[in-house]
Amino acid sequence: MANPPRRSVNPMDAAEALFKPAKKKPEQAVERPALPNTKELVSLKIDSDVLAYFQEDGPGWQDRINDILRAAMKNRF
Repeated sequence: MANPPRRSVNPMDAAEALFKPAKKKPEQAVERPALPNTKELVSLKIDSDVLAYFQEDGPGWQDRINDILRAAMKNRF
């Protein structure tokens, strides 16, 4: 009995076999509505002097930045 070749006879067929889609598709993610008045953790790069300005008054500086951004958002439209 002859041993089968180690490599596929046709390299294109071998490559296509590797990239065949999985038979079972992953389940769709359940989209949930955003809860009102929730905050999201983000990473934001701002100038160090701007950060220092908001941090001068102590704790609550993130809320102060959020308030300024909200006011700018409302005044724009």
